[in-house]
Amino acid sequence: MGKEGRGKMKYSCYDKILIKNLEVFANHGVFAEENRLGQKFLISLTMYLDTRTPGKSDNLTTSIDYGEVSSFMTGYMKEHTFKLIEAAAENLCEALLLRYPLLKGVTLELKKPWAPVGLPLETVSVEITRFWHYAYIALGSNMGDKKAYLDGAVKALDQTPGCSVEKVSTYIITEPYGGVEQDDFLNGGLLLKTLMQPQELLCRLHEIEHEAHRERIIRWGPRTLDLDILMYDDEIVETDDLIIPHAEMHLRRFVLEPLAEIAPGKRHPILGKTAEQMLKEL
Repeated sequence: MGKEGRGKMKYSCYDKILIKNLEVFANHGVFAEENRLGQKFLISLTMYLDTRTPGKSDNLTTSIDYGEVSSFMTGYMKEHTFKLIEAAAENLCEALLLRYPLLKGVTLELKKPWAPVGLPLETVSVEITRFWHYAYIALGSNMGDKKAYLDGAVKALDQTPGCSVEKVSTYIITEPYGGVEQDDFLNGGLLLKTLMQPQELLCRLHEIEHEAHRERIIRWGPRTLDLDILMYDDEIVETDDLIIPHAEMHLRRFVLEPLAEIAPGKRHPILGKTAEQMLKEL
């Protein structure tokens, strides 16, 4: 199934609460006059969540107060200034997902009915959908204070904006992989809840490796810190510098043992086998 099809299935798994055409007067635009004088914007928001519990309990504390959400969006739009409505929409979506834990994702349409284009038009708008994603990350180190490097990576990811470490495996000592003579590794894995896209996450992992003085000199050689994306939701990604799921994860015990500990039932999106099954078959 293609990426577009998977996305549609994911959205259909959740219930929705809709807010349509919330009117806000705010200061956003490329031109100085727009930022100074302000103009009208219309916000339509679809919130993806589970309404089964509040539907059965009739208790607002188990759901999201759409009145409070409307008030929050109004305040956010008035308190911030962006040149592009794309930036306003992106930042507002992130703020909503960070503020309301029950949200699985949102679709937001931001309309600009008074767009200064000098031509007769009804409105200009941008519509985006943003969801929380779940990534499984492999950790490894075989230089210096190995545990400190792994602990530092976990902390750095947890402190990254739009990221939250949900689970961390036990660290295990493993023999070197790849035939290069070197010290034993300390390996682990973690589950990361993130708003980052795969390429953005890869860049962040490289930043954390760089901060740990990682040097890429010898393939499969010694390193202070090694961070790899094993899986990202059920996505299949193939680019010049990123392959998800990790191409050799099903062949590596030092990857599968930590993964099977924190997510034994997580299925490989291509092989269709769980982490526990892949480990047993290794």
